[in-house]
Amino acid sequence: MNLGLDGKVALVCGGSRGIGRAIAEELAAEGAAVGLCARDPSTLAAAVAAMGPGVLAIAGDLSVAGEGARVVEACRAHFGQVDILVANGGGPPAGPSGAFGRAEWDRAVSLLLTSTVELAAAVLPEMRKRGWGRILAVTSIAASQPVDNLILSNSLRPAVTGFAASLAREVAKDGITVNTLLPGWTATERVLELVEAGAQRDGIAQDEVRGRIEADIPLGRLAEPREVAGLAAFLVSERASYITGRSFPVDGGWIRGLL
Repeated sequence: MNLGLDGKVALVCGGSRGIGRAIAEELAAEGAAVGLCARDPSTLAAAVAAMGPGVLAIAGDLSVAGEGARVVEACRAHFGQVDILVANGGGPPAGPSGAFGRAEWDRAVSLLLTSTVELAAAVLPEMRKRGWGRILAVTSIAASQPVDNLILSNSLRPAVTGFAASLAREVAKDGITVNTLLPGWTATERVLELVEAGAQRDGIAQDEVRGRIEADIPLGRLAEPREVAGLAAFLVSERASYITGRSFPVDGGWIRGLL
């Protein structure tokens, strides 16, 4: 299937590892030019080197006010435009409601919600002018069904969904689609961190924690990042031009809701 991404420019945030990197690799393979944003310059440089020429490294911490606009401008200055935004802020720390104070809540809001709002605001004027654009926010299954011991993610992922769905209605007339992607338990560094946290919390082995997670997934295993990336590439493509304001889980059947 030709996704119509050849010649498009995509900015992929949180792109140096895990799902973000897999999405960037998928888009590059489909012919898009890619700006890759991540906090750690060394990890970012390694990812860009592995992906080859045509990928731009943009170091930045999107939880810091103003960084989203700067990152978008850096991508635009290099490639001339930004057609596709993949807002992927990573995950906040695991823990129950009593584990975090105001500072931790403020940082989580900045990381997940405010960064997405700022990135979208920076790309929209140009997308509106051209009459074409794609915005995809990578959230989590926690946006649909709470995950134990993830109070920050459970609270803020749905806020991103609400923002994206509202924005989708505003910009649909401009030829811009806005959707969210809800990855489930995926074989990434982030999930390994959650497994370790769960093992420490419950005083059991990490293999047992992973076994419990996989037992609750109808497909019986963790996803591979590329399995999430395939849907992401479709949703930001020309072929998905009539899909907007929706949330798409890639979870192996973990979410129990009907919709």
